[in-house]
Formats: sequence, C-alpha cells, structure tokens
Amino acid sequence: MTLLWLVTGASLVVALIALGQARRTSRRLEQLTQNYWELKYQYGELRVQLQQPAGGSTPEEAVPAQGRDSFVPLSSLKR
Repeated sequence: MTLLWLVTGASLVVALIALGQARRTSRRLEQLTQNYWELKYQYGELRVQLQQPAGGSTPEEAVPAQGRDSFVPLSSLKR
C-alpha cells in the first residue's frame, strides 16, 4: 500500500513539473510570436521608406511595389 502512495506522489510531482514547464513554454511562444510580428511590421516600414524617391514625395505618389508574397497551397508542401 505504501508503494502505491509513493508512485502516486511521484506521479503528482512529475505532473506538476510538466505543467510548469508547459506554462513557461507557452509564455515564451507568445513572446516570440509578438516579436515576430513586430519585426515583420518594422521590416515593412523600412521597405516602404527605401522605396520612396529621394525627392521626398508622399507614399501615395510613389509607385506601388510588386508584392513577392504569394499563396502556396498546403497540399504542395505535404509531398
């Protein structure tokens, strides 16, 4: 009977440690996701600044850039 309580206690400790690690990983993932979107936004701003002519024209007057992003279906990636 004592062995069963030891196994139960050890399982509980392992589960609590795993829960703590999962929460830390979740917070880290959220932070990395936020950093990714901030960098992507800043990259877009810098790209727009570089595409503007040196004459100081407004972005409405500048020629719109051709986007390099294109749709890639997931079925083509699963091969």
